[in-house]
Amino acid sequence: MWKFTVRRIGIMIPQIALLSILIFIMAKMMPGDALSGLVDPNIDLATMEAMRQRLGLDNPWYIQYMDWVKALFQGDLGQSFRFKMPVTELISQRLVNTFWLSLVTLILTYLIAIPLGITSGRYNDSWADRLITGYTYVGFAAPLFIFALVMVWIFGFQLGWFPTGGSVTPGLSPGSFEYVLSKINHLLLPSLSMALIATVSTVQYLRSEIIDTKQKEFVVTARAKGASESRVYNRHILRNSLLPIAAFFGYEITGLIGGTIFIESIFGYPGMGQLFLESISLRDFSVVTSVVLIFGIAAILGALLSDIILSIVDPRIRIK
Repeated sequence: MWKFTVRRIGIMIPQIALLSILIFIMAKMMPGDALSGLVDPNIDLATMEAMRQRLGLDNPWYIQYMDWVKALFQGDLGQSFRFKMPVTELISQRLVNTFWLSLVTLILTYLIAIPLGITSGRYNDSWADRLITGYTYVGFAAPLFIFALVMVWIFGFQLGWFPTGGSVTPGLSPGSFEYVLSKINHLLLPSLSMALIATVSTVQYLRSEIIDTKQKEFVVTARAKGASESRVYNRHILRNSLLPIAAFFGYEITGLIGGTIFIESIFGYPGMGQLFLESISLRDFSVVTSVVLIFGIAAILGALLSDIILSIVDPRIRIK
């Protein structure tokens, strides 16, 4: 187990290095540079060039990349010209909101997906299975941003059950009971919107696993030995069907990255996704590179987590 984990981490390190190079090169291809927006646009060209030389922006890209990596290890992500503050401080504020949004979404996803998947798989070809399968087909076909817009229009504007923007009601004291309740209230609608779409793949996967496991030889043998149907289902079918779902957990984290970008933009939720879109539209060089790097590392860590969980539940996949 430890050999497998260390080997996967060894693969992950060059992946992150390659990711950082690609992000830096693509960011350099954007119009402008890290100096754009930090200075008065009416400043003369000579002064602008002098500042670029002082900041090393006229150096070859690989030298600039090495300087950028050194700054990363020192915790310096640069300066945001849009927010007039260090990128490290800006991201630390937004990252907390995205973390809670992702966590609540994951919890809701599994609370919805596991009962539906179990029901659909155990009673396949029943009316309940047809209803659940129909829901998953609609979920696969519905784009997340369209579904989120419908949710905010119905439950936010028409019914008024949830707030339609922000992460907390202004004026509340941080740490107070009202503040916590407001945070939860602002989280529920965007996280539920994302979970209702994210859950469909887990439901279909769990349904297929249960149906496939019901036909395995060890299940037939258990029934032939006179085991009760409840024992066969709970001890053999359900137990073996749920194991692969645990490995699916890491990839759910990866899927949340793209989801938060749309959800936070639609709901005006101040997280990493909204910050990413704002930074691209304003060509905020330092923020774009930092956010994309964090998203990329999160995706790689999610894949690593899935491989480790899968190696625990199914030792056969471990590399010898």
